[in-house]
Amino acid sequence: MPDSIVVHVIDDDEAVRDSLKFLLASAKLRVATYDSATSFLAALPAIKGGCIVTDVRMPQMSGIELLRKLKSSGSDLPVIVMTGHGDISLAVEAMKEGAADFLEKPYDDEALLKAVRAALDRYTRDAKREAEKSQIRERLALLSQREREVLEGLIAGHANKVIAANLEISPRTVEIYRAHVMTKMAADSLSDLVRMSLIAGLFDKG
Repeated sequence: MPDSIVVHVIDDDEAVRDSLKFLLASAKLRVATYDSATSFLAALPAIKGGCIVTDVRMPQMSGIELLRKLKSSGSDLPVIVMTGHGDISLAVEAMKEGAADFLEKPYDDEALLKAVRAALDRYTRDAKREAEKSQIRERLALLSQREREVLEGLIAGHANKVIAANLEISPRTVEIYRAHVMTKMAADSLSDLVRMSLIAGLFDKG
């Protein structure tokens, strides 16, 4: 796993932080610890990836408040919330605020490691998809207006002659634009173009 993928542990109890750090490090995971949500948020701009394990009840700023701050900042780090016995209502609230998972204290070591690995897998998967989406949008930006119109016709399922009639150009010209689109988008097939268009959100317009 890349060095930038770190499990960020936030808890005001030093013993809990040390215990979690030992457990995660023994599972060959990189760990950073913070004694408050505030100190974590101060470090957030320099954080490149991973997931967060946080207590829900902390002085200064609770885990729920932290989730809201993360959401407003646009952070994509999955958050696992640890709750005390009887704090199920807080756990449900945390999930509504975007937490990936919650665990009740005292937590089972294997359950925690499983939750952390699932969160890291989710982060890696989402980051990979975001990188692909960004790359596809960069390619789309290279298309001329006419090439973009031909692409939209293709992903709408129209034949070359239908696209030609709609754009008032010849089918041969559509073929030329289609070849340009395939080259610029680095697509091997029409299905490749459709897949890219779905990832980039071209169909979101309805």
